[in-house]
Amino acid sequence: MMAADGGSTLMIEKEFPKTEKKKTKYDVIIIGAGPAGYTAGIYCSRARHDTLILSGILPGGQLVNTTEVENYPGFENGVMGPDLMIVMRKQTERMGTTIIDDEVIDVDFRHKPFKILTASEEYECRAVIIATGASPRKIGIVGEQTFGGRGVSYCATCDGPFFRNQELVVVGGGDSAIEEATFLTKFASKVHIVHRKDQLRASKVMQERAFSNQKIQFHWNSEVSDITGDQKVQNVILNDTKTGQKTTLPVGGIFVAIGHEPNTKIFANRVELDAQGYLVLKDHTKTSVEGVFGAGDVHDHRYRQAITAAGYGCMAAIDVDKYLTEHKA
Repeated sequence: MMAADGGSTLMIEKEFPKTEKKKTKYDVIIIGAGPAGYTAGIYCSRARHDTLILSGILPGGQLVNTTEVENYPGFENGVMGPDLMIVMRKQTERMGTTIIDDEVIDVDFRHKPFKILTASEEYECRAVIIATGASPRKIGIVGEQTFGGRGVSYCATCDGPFFRNQELVVVGGGDSAIEEATFLTKFASKVHIVHRKDQLRASKVMQERAFSNQKIQFHWNSEVSDITGDQKVQNVILNDTKTGQKTTLPVGGIFVAIGHEPNTKIFANRVELDAQGYLVLKDHTKTSVEGVFGAGDVHDHRYRQAITAAGYGCMAAIDVDKYLTEHKA
């Protein structure tokens, strides 16, 4: 190259790395990365569909906050919840599923391809599986967070066997609370039901069963004000809502059973939800929008188990495969 003064100038050409355009179009996008989402990813990828999982802000779902899991098949000596989710994720990735740890903030199911908007990108797909799960309602006190996984539980079926011959607290007054308390009497020496009102919301049959159980003691007009202990739960402090009197219960654990909230806020007015916010499914795993499917606790408010969520993930993926086969692009 000639310089302006007629001399020659050597131009050094720098090689800049080529930036590859981020892949944003997939056959299937799975929203959520718990047992349902990972299982769906395994099945969709094995069916040779280009599959993306958007994990959200808590990859692994509720199991990442669970200690030992004894009731998931295939683990003779049990498995830690986070470890189970790590294994599931690795298996899903090995099958060819792309997993991105990003949170979905909006969806557009009005036209095809569907559009999924995250905090950093917009994706398109031909089919969607919603597997965002549900979150247990919490009491909202510091001790609840401090002792999470160390005596504070939200699932008697999952954790009850770990509390044999101990006194336990169950918080709540509905069917779920009474069912949890009754189940726990199989293992506990005594179960204290703490309810903020002076009568239960549970069905009469459930109430009669609890009132006749000699292992169950009721604490009416009471709320849990604190949870204390050394490394694990040792005491639950109750507050009488009428008198303000404090009572300390020496217990080994506390089970919070005041309901669950499905993680479906972004899907309001996008797909049909029931009065509690759960996905309404028709014909197994289909939602009200053709091409959008649901799996796991996001619709299942009865069983709420890792194994049933995984089962629903399998079902949704098989239904997606059938849908994509019948609606080839």
